[in-house]
Amino acid sequence: MKILLIAGGWSSEREVSLNGARGMAEALRALGHSVTFFDLLTEFDQLLPQAREHDFALINLHGAPGEDGLVQAMLDRVGCPYQGAGPAGSFLALNKAAAKQLFRHAGLPTADWEFLPCPPPADWQPRLPYPLFVKSNTGGSSLRLGRARDRAELDKVLAEIFAAGDEALIEPELKGREVTCGILGEEALPPILIEPVAGDFFDYESKYATGGAREICPAPIAPELTDRVRELALAAHRALGLRGYSRADFILDADQNLTLLEVNTLPGMTSTSLVPQEAKVIGLDFGQLLERLMELGMARRKS
Repeated sequence: MKILLIAGGWSSEREVSLNGARGMAEALRALGHSVTFFDLLTEFDQLLPQAREHDFALINLHGAPGEDGLVQAMLDRVGCPYQGAGPAGSFLALNKAAAKQLFRHAGLPTADWEFLPCPPPADWQPRLPYPLFVKSNTGGSSLRLGRARDRAELDKVLAEIFAAGDEALIEPELKGREVTCGILGEEALPPILIEPVAGDFFDYESKYATGGAREICPAPIAPELTDRVRELALAAHRALGLRGYSRADFILDADQNLTLLEVNTLPGMTSTSLVPQEAKVIGLDFGQLLERLMELGMARRKS
């Protein structure tokens, strides 16, 4: 197939996107596909003409544009199939405050939160007790994320988020270990247990530095807990109206309770990223996983 590999873009996660796309292009060419590497930052105005000339678009964008549904909506207008969620599901998953409303509506366990779309007034006080986790409402890769143990630390993280033009989401600090679980088609994959090597939460350095975290797949947890993680990941996928694939992240506390953090509609896609690790456990190597994503995207177009 002639594949348009869309990467780069202009979000803060641009370099993560480009690095992953290089490995994807290599794997696709090894399988005999013709690949056009398309950097959205420099070629945005040529997206539709290029899409019309290709059989399929593989999107490897993180943040907005990409995870906000813009590219998907444009591809839909010219009938170019692509992998993963459509425009609406992408937008809802990227907006953490909106997604948490949908999780709560669906009865899924998610932490309480406070949404700040703009800097609060001087006399504002958070509704939730310290310590707090503060994050960009539409960011990813654990960028602009921090823990606040008091008002001074809270103000510092909020200032960084608002200076970048983002909205802020505040949640209570959740003690426990991180577990993540991918969805492929309508099947939940084997979960991964994540243990940061440096620090005590899965920040940007832990995600992308060599040896920054131990990622154990399948997760060494009880079988009934594995089933529960997979059940919740699939329920979150459906609550957001997603398709194709996604990845849900959880905190597992000392009492074996799970709290849903968020769902990623364009999860990292290098050969050692989380979803490819999970796919490998069920017998799909990196190239086979990419081909499965394309099969799912083509099937959706035909239906």
